Amino acid sequence: MKRDYQKTVSQLDADIQRRGPIFPNLPDSPDISGLPPLDKVILTCGSDLMPEPYRWLWQYWLAMGKLHILAGAPGQGKTTIALAMAATITIGGRWPDGSRCAPGNVLIWSGEDDPADTLVPRLMAAGADRARCYFIEGARRDGEVVPFDPARDLGQLLEAIEQIGGISLLVIDPVVSAVTGDSHKNTEVRRALQPLVDLAAKCDCAVLGITHFAKGGQGTDPAQRVVGSVAFTAVARVVMVAAKVKGDEEGQDTRILARSKSNIGPDDGGFQYHLEQSEPLPSIHASHIAWGKAVEGTARELLTDPDDEPQDDTSDAVEMLRSELDSVLWTSCDEAAKPLKAAGFTKKQIWAASKKVGVMRKKDGMKGGWMWRLRNATEVAFTMISPQDSAEDSEGSSFGNVESLESSGALESSATEVL
Repeated sequence: MKRDYQKTVSQLDADIQRRGPIFPNLPDSPDISGLPPLDKVILTCGSDLMPEPYRWLWQYWLAMGKLHILAGAPGQGKTTIALAMAATITIGGRWPDGSRCAPGNVLIWSGEDDPADTLVPRLMAAGADRARCYFIEGARRDGEVVPFDPARDLGQLLEAIEQIGGISLLVIDPVVSAVTGDSHKNTEVRRALQPLVDLAAKCDCAVLGITHFAKGGQGTDPAQRVVGSVAFTAVARVVMVAAKVKGDEEGQDTRILARSKSNIGPDDGGFQYHLEQSEPLPSIHASHIAWGKAVEGTARELLTDPDDEPQDDTSDAVEMLRSELDSVLWTSCDEAAKPLKAAGFTKKQIWAASKKVGVMRKKDGMKGGWMWRLRNATEVAFTMISPQDSAEDSEGSSFGNVESLESSGALESSATEVL
């Protein structure tokens, strides 16, 4: 029996070798010869492209469809400069070089200043058409208003921009608000800025991001002093810097807006400017830019002087704090100090700056916090010798200790005094 089984297997092997394997019939395969592949690399031949010139909102300063950066030390009026540009666009006004601007809408996303009490008054002081000014307040997700995130809400923003008839300028203050990750990491910053680059191209508008200088670095290329990753200045096509420099007259200081980098035009030259105060409406005070003459030279030549000592950090804090306060309206101490803390100033530096400015302060009720404002011109100031003064001036003291004295009721809540 075993011998018969082995013979049968041998015969089957011989038959398979003689006629070959037998496969079952398969169904007809679909014809895919006319369908494109799912994944492929797209190439464009140079002969199919028509060269196009850059289109400028402001010749060599603001380009349509591009990202720009405006940087500088605290207190140099960077936001006020951006709002001056916005105001010029809304009215189709003239730029500092005398050229005319086409009128358009502007969109502002600010994480530091309130539109009603700060941005709109400054726009009005600059002569803006408020009907052409829009502000990003947030985004609606599942029926709730949440903070705006360009990476997530770009589609909704594009729809909103289309509804208002398009924009010519988007101001982001500060530009680091667009970075959800580590602003010092190159890859994370580039990934976060890409939606802004895409938005500029799709909306055919100029995007202007505002940022600070890092402390130190005097005498170096101003573009290298931009705080955070080098990606901020690498991704931007134009980098503008604002700083205080020595004026033409002895002992007089002036400010200069200069180009520090440009991939699409000249990267030198600038304009002098001054910060002035005005009252666009009764009891509404705001700063605005008064432009001066054009200046020549690189940003490094214009904004630094090797013979000068580095500027005291406290003077920067003084200028920045003064721009946050008003001589009429009271502002929460915490709100006034928030931009300075974000710029890297310590509590002790902020406290020292408040004393140099001559801040008036009072308690907001028995349980409220401290309120600050600037002293007005007609007010007779007086200085009270308080425990805070001696505590702050003593070696090793801190702003935190001073605030703890204030909150503990060491001073009468009804008192108003000059620090």
